[in-house]
Amino acid sequence: MSGAAERDPGLQPERTRLAWRRTTLSAAVAAVLAVKTALAGGVSAAGVVACALCCACWVGFLWVAHRRIRGLAAVSEPGALVPSYAAVAVVCTVAMAGCGAVLVGSG
Repeated sequence: MSGAAERDPGLQPERTRLAWRRTTLSAAVAAVLAVKTALAGGVSAAGVVACALCCACWVGFLWVAHRRIRGLAAVSEPGALVPSYAAVAVVCTVAMAGCGAVLVGSG
């Protein structure tokens, strides 16, 4: 098909950068809500620990996202996400969900 439009490889990295930014913003909102939940009503040891872990996971996720966003912006054809970074992102996400469950259960 000679009339078919060529694929623009510049669009996919831009969409991926935007997705990482949105996900990081969502994680930030979750961390803020964790702090609010931990401090609302009364402070418990489990709540403070879960809140601290949630914030630490957010920082870990932010680190991975920042490195990926910079990597996508640095080259015209970015490579795949490094498996260790993907693992950190998954662990941080699952741990944040677990901390959220602890905060909701203790509140």
